[in-house]
Amino acid sequence: MPEPTKKEENEVPAPAPVPPPEEPNKEKDVGNASPKDEEEASPSNALPPGLGSRALERKDSEWSLGESPASEDQEKQNANSQLSTLFVEKPQTGRVKVGENITFIAKVKAEDLLRKPTIKWFKGKWMDLASKAGKHLQLKESFERQSRVYTFEMQIIKAKENYAGNYRCEVTYKDKFDSCSFDLEVHESTGTTPNIDIRSAFKRREVKQQEEEPEIDVWDLLKNANPNEYEKIAFQYGITDLRGMLKRLKRMRRVEKKSAAFAKILDPAYQIDKGGRVRFVVELADPKLEVKWYKNGQEIRPSTKYIFEHKGCERIMFINNCQLTDDSEYYVTAGDEKCSTELFVREPPILVTKQLEDTNAYCGEKVELECEVSEDDANVKWFKNGEEIIPGPKSRYKVKVEGKKHTLIIEGATKADSAEYSVMTTGGQSSAKLSVGLKPLKILTPLTDLTVQLGKEICLKCEISENVTGKWTKNGLPVQEGDRLKVVHKGRIHKLVINSALIEDEGDYVFTPDAYTDTLPAKVHVIDPPKINLDGLDADNTVTVIAGSKLRLEIPISGEPPPKVIWSRADKAIMEGSGRIKAESYPDSSTLIIDTAEREDSGVYNINLKNEAGEAHASIKIKVVDIPDPPVAPNVTDVGDDWCIMNWEPPAYDGGSPILGYFIERKKKQSSRWMRLNFELCKETTFEPKKMIEGVAYEVRIFAVNAIGISKPSMPSKPFVPLAVTSPPTLLAVDSVTDTTVTMKWRPPDQIGAAGLDGYVLEYCFEGTEEWIVANTDLIDKTKFTITGLPTDAKIFVRVKAVNKAGASEPKYYSQPILVKEIIEPPKIRIPRHLKQTYIRRVGEAVNLVIPFQGKPRPELTWTKDGAEIDKNQINIRNSETDTIIFIRKAERSHSGKYDLQVKVEKFVESASIEIQIVDRPGPPQLVKIEDVWGENVALTWTPPKDDGNAAITGYTIQKADKKSMEWFTVIEHYHRTNATITELVIGNEYYFRVFAENMCGLSEDATMTKESAVIAKDGKVYKNPVYEDFDFTEAPMFTQPLVNTYAVAGYNATLNCSVRGNPKPKITWMKNKVAIVDDPRYRMFSNQGVCTLEIRKPSPYDGGTYCCQAVNNLGTVEVECKLEVKVIYQGVITPGQPLFLEGQQQL
Repeated sequence: MPEPTKKEENEVPAPAPVPPPEEPNKEKDVGNASPKDEEEASPSNALPPGLGSRALERKDSEWSLGESPASEDQEKQNANSQLSTLFVEKPQTGRVKVGENITFIAKVKAEDLLRKPTIKWFKGKWMDLASKAGKHLQLKESFERQSRVYTFEMQIIKAKENYAGNYRCEVTYKDKFDSCSFDLEVHESTGTTPNIDIRSAFKRREVKQQEEEPEIDVWDLLKNANPNEYEKIAFQYGITDLRGMLKRLKRMRRVEKKSAAFAKILDPAYQIDKGGRVRFVVELADPKLEVKWYKNGQEIRPSTKYIFEHKGCERIMFINNCQLTDDSEYYVTAGDEKCSTELFVREPPILVTKQLEDTNAYCGEKVELECEVSEDDANVKWFKNGEEIIPGPKSRYKVKVEGKKHTLIIEGATKADSAEYSVMTTGGQSSAKLSVGLKPLKILTPLTDLTVQLGKEICLKCEISENVTGKWTKNGLPVQEGDRLKVVHKGRIHKLVINSALIEDEGDYVFTPDAYTDTLPAKVHVIDPPKINLDGLDADNTVTVIAGSKLRLEIPISGEPPPKVIWSRADKAIMEGSGRIKAESYPDSSTLIIDTAEREDSGVYNINLKNEAGEAHASIKIKVVDIPDPPVAPNVTDVGDDWCIMNWEPPAYDGGSPILGYFIERKKKQSSRWMRLNFELCKETTFEPKKMIEGVAYEVRIFAVNAIGISKPSMPSKPFVPLAVTSPPTLLAVDSVTDTTVTMKWRPPDQIGAAGLDGYVLEYCFEGTEEWIVANTDLIDKTKFTITGLPTDAKIFVRVKAVNKAGASEPKYYSQPILVKEIIEPPKIRIPRHLKQTYIRRVGEAVNLVIPFQGKPRPELTWTKDGAEIDKNQINIRNSETDTIIFIRKAERSHSGKYDLQVKVEKFVESASIEIQIVDRPGPPQLVKIEDVWGENVALTWTPPKDDGNAAITGYTIQKADKKSMEWFTVIEHYHRTNATITELVIGNEYYFRVFAENMCGLSEDATMTKESAVIAKDGKVYKNPVYEDFDFTEAPMFTQPLVNTYAVAGYNATLNCSVRGNPKPKITWMKNKVAIVDDPRYRMFSNQGVCTLEIRKPSPYDGGTYCCQAVNNLGTVEVECKLEVKVIYQGVITPGQPLFLEGQQQL
């Protein structure tokens, strides 16, 4: 029974060469070096015998070359990945030469994913490659919407040797997880077969062949090394599962503590060949302690495999027929303590019992390389020129295993398969050379030249004696397959098929069989009947060109060989070269050129094509268009006040393009500046210009517009002047009616215009008829006319029109029929407003009073003055049908008095009175006395004048004069009382005084002077002040000027005036109809020097009524009132009520 090999604790490991320094970001990737890197970094004796099969091969219970064993965490992830189905395509192990590029692809199905999954790429176990992306590493991702597949790519650019190792790809989405591992091998880019160190791939053979070399225990190295050197040792001795070994080392160090139960503990590790027997021994300090053995935490029970022995204090456990499943951790417990160890089981080497043999074969044949090994279904690797052959579904190499017999099959061998092939096992290798040659080639069916029409199929076919591939070339360049070009190879027959032949398919084609120098040539000639492409033209092949521009009409043509082109017009050929109309030809088009197109160039042009494949003809219509001719001068058919109506005829020639509309311009006849009237085209041939100045002569002109442009302007129209008829006459009224006549009157139109007013036409028609009869044969200048010859008791309608140069205005109708019958109208006197109060004039002024009245038939008028007849020698009376006038050329005071007017129509009588007051300057006061003189003061009294000038005395003016100079100076003006005190006189002077009387006409012509003089005594004289009793100035309110009844005109401000005196100053209150007027904006109330005024702003008839002014103080209350009547003026026309006439107006 073989015993396990036990390492000596004092054994010194052989020195190993220091590995060359790597890139900083790659130095710590322990366990990811390629097999070649391991060979260069580790000596042949660097790997301990106990780790030969474990450190290099393990994948599904076996470790393969270049792959690291999976840790417990990775085994859990692999278990999770088996349950997940995220990957639809996983990255595959790959090989690459130094300096070349390689891409690894992973695909994830996204049908059940709501968002993009997360993917990570790792080298080894913990290096995340996302942070290493850059010049030599690129990570890409894409998404195919139709298949809903995410594609993730990792591309390594210009690979280096230290890039080799194990890689891992992880994808996660929420609670789903999937991962896969793959390897990358990087080889030197040399053509020679590398020296293969069998010991680095299969350590089992190395152990047997070099047993004499000292073995190195990596466990002792790790236990005694500094933790900073762990990675260096792992890289040097090819340890890929460094984390697992460090975990075990940690547990072993914990066991190495001094134990009270064990006198001797288990060795740190044991190794045994597969099928051998191993012996574990511990020595107890107390033989009475109970001992239990465990494997991976499970207690071991005695059996034929596990045998337990007791020898004194020693406790021994034997494990028979060790298998790979026995490779694990073992520990034994004694009381509360335990010690553990590791068991490594090695597989026996596999030997090659039948060597490979050199083989010769022809291209295309099936080649089989056979060998036999010492065990059934052994792990065997095949190599070609030192590179491992990885069989697969897409590989040309297949491996067949039948027990101990292993066969490498090459389907359809080629010259590239000539190489040295080798097979390797854990205990040996064998190699052989394969030579693949060519068979002599015979051309059974050569290629033939073809002439094919454009669009037809091209098929080049040949047959050779050997079933080999070949290459097609066209004009010396390789032929690329596509949707239209297919290369067919069936056995010995080769075809080149081109669908829908094109012009560019013409050329020299050559087929060359692979690995042969023979060639099969053929020429392909593609012909095409000529064709004319008119797709770019209109449906009727019409080309439109603007006159004066250059036409370059390019017509695409086709044909092989290129056809000959002939242009013609009316059976006359158009030559190529110089000329205004010429043609130019090109391989794929023909061009017709017309320089400076003219109207005469319009017509049909023919193009003819001809080549060996046929002919083609086409006709093209060229239409030269231009701006239209100018229209004829427009006609102005109607004219208004600021408008006119004009029309015109379309232009004789529209330029070959329909008229789109017209622009209209106008100008004043004396001006040269035209103004456009419309900015949007006028579609019609009539237009109405507006906003012209009445009475100014204008001209208009027209522009025609088509798609090409605007024509020249037409000739101007004849000058015309906008004139408008007047507005209708206004205020048509009946003036008088008799049994045979009707007299109408009216007012002129409100708007007359620049044409003026020539006169009026009065028309009438009888009730029940529609015939209007003109009453006047000639135009009427006046605004009054009598229609005569009318039948009595007839009813007529009347209308009047105003006529000027523009014609008759709209008629003004009388609103109702007029009965032709004289009607008695009671008399009415219309006293003007200003005559309702006393009419005051100065002596010498003219008096001219107009008193309107009504009454029919014509009334009788009687004037009296103060009850007596009027002296017609002094007062002129003039009467008319509607008013009476009193005229006095030079008024005298004797003309003052009350004038009565009596108007009588048959038995109806109307009376009215007016007061006329003729005023003059007053006479001087009657007597002026000096009542007293004291100090610098003089008291004067006087009596009013005897003649007041027929007007109230309004005041007095007092003057003084020094006796020495007798120059008069005014002391007091507008003084109302008849006594006054003159103050501030100069002491020592002697004064005279005089007084002027004053009324509304002014001061009296003369003044009354004091007879005596007043001497102002000088200083030194004793003056005794007179004693006066206090004067009582209090006075109850009293109106000195009462209110008078007043007539006001609606719309004009009216005032009511009165004067009041009283002391204390009375409070004034205005009332209307016994209601006080307070804060009414229509009224203004103010008082000045006792004169009280109420102003009524723009009164209306509703403001009429009784107005009262009330004055109140402590001594009493006094009121005065008047009546106010508001009238409406209708320009002197008689209307219902009593219309008023302003001063100066005359009744019509």
